[in-house]
Amino acid sequence: MANFSKSNVPQFSVEVYQNAFLPEGGREVNAIVTVTSTGGGTTGGVPLAGTAAAPAYGPGQAPGAAVVLMVDCSGSMDYPPTKMRNARDATAAAIDTLREGTRFAVVAGTHVAKDVYPGNGQLAVADARTKAQAKEALRRLSAGGGTAIGTWLRLADRLLAAADADIRHGILLTDGRNEHEAPEDLRAALDSCAGRFTCDARGVGTDWEVKEVTSIASALLGTADIVADPSHLAADFTRMMENAMGKEVADVALRLWTPVGVEIRFVKQVAPTVEDLTGRRTEAGPRAGDYPTGSWGDESRDYHVCVRVPEAGIGQEMLAARVSLLLPDPSGAAAPQVLSQGLVRAVWTDDMAASTSINPQVAHYTGQAELAQVIQQGLDARKSGDFDGATAKLGRAVQLASASGNQETAKLLSKVVDVVDAATGTVRLKAKVAEADEMTLETRSTKTVRVKK
Repeated sequence: MANFSKSNVPQFSVEVYQNAFLPEGGREVNAIVTVTSTGGGTTGGVPLAGTAAAPAYGPGQAPGAAVVLMVDCSGSMDYPPTKMRNARDATAAAIDTLREGTRFAVVAGTHVAKDVYPGNGQLAVADARTKAQAKEALRRLSAGGGTAIGTWLRLADRLLAAADADIRHGILLTDGRNEHEAPEDLRAALDSCAGRFTCDARGVGTDWEVKEVTSIASALLGTADIVADPSHLAADFTRMMENAMGKEVADVALRLWTPVGVEIRFVKQVAPTVEDLTGRRTEAGPRAGDYPTGSWGDESRDYHVCVRVPEAGIGQEMLAARVSLLLPDPSGAAAPQVLSQGLVRAVWTDDMAASTSINPQVAHYTGQAELAQVIQQGLDARKSGDFDGATAKLGRAVQLASASGNQETAKLLSKVVDVVDAATGTVRLKAKVAEADEMTLETRSTKTVRVKK
């Protein structure tokens, strides 16, 4: 790839970690693909060889951004009354964090959705005056009505679609279950909004459904978390908005091209969270498909690519897959810009030591993906009364968290089980578990740590 020297634009690099060696008859190839975006408006700088620049911005310019804040105003937000006040304060803090010139709107969500600022289906442009007006509108919000999150998302989509902005982002807060629309209505709304904007979702308190909130973030390539204590909302909203304002390139796709005879088993994001992208592939020409990655700022993410190659003899070598990072042309008139590339290889050998060695990154993230899975399985078993199954699964989770150095998840697990021996995964279920602790573990189960150096 060419080495670009433009400053103040994000630079992307792709690194591939794998053991390319297979034994005779071996067909499965695993690789960890690390994608890193650096520079941009935050740090500037010259790209490394093998990287490419995203589109440049003029002096003092940043990518246009549009944000819609969706605030739950259902009746349950009045219990306790401080919850609604905390939500208003948190949204005000997020508005204060908006970069000047960002287009934004506030939506009050109940069993219907209403754009309370600026109103009339418009977006405001952030400056001192509009921020003050928005915070005044927040003071008039009150709790009452039901919860139909799909309607909130569809209104956010309509508002964001009208914005001439590179970065389109939503922030959604809810305190209850989505009881005033059918599950298929929420799913249809998510399907409709996917790829059109990203969305961070937060559950406040403990009366909401974890799988509903995490499914919103998953479908819209955002983050999900619990804010058990409403008084912590302002700090969380500020961090979320700071992260959104740090995004500089949107709609980046991971393209996988494979030779004839190669089958893709899965493509997963494995850091900073586990997210299976396999089913989100869109075809991009002969033997090529694109997987969405969302918006990027200064950050690094890891992806696990697994393919099945045809059988080959000892000494043969083949390209198993070519991984490209692409930025589509917004108008669709030009070909996507290739930001960086990496190669996944397969080499057949009779050297047993070479062919049986597991790449450390592959081994680590295989364990992290299993960790997320067994936590979910263990908590589901516990809820259904299968305490033996819950003990086995959560014990395995403790073992994996300990072995990988995932201290945060280990700490969350220790609030649900008593750890007898972390190395062997020997645990006892706690007789009493605070609901907030169980929900926190479930919500954050997909968060991973990177390979220990």
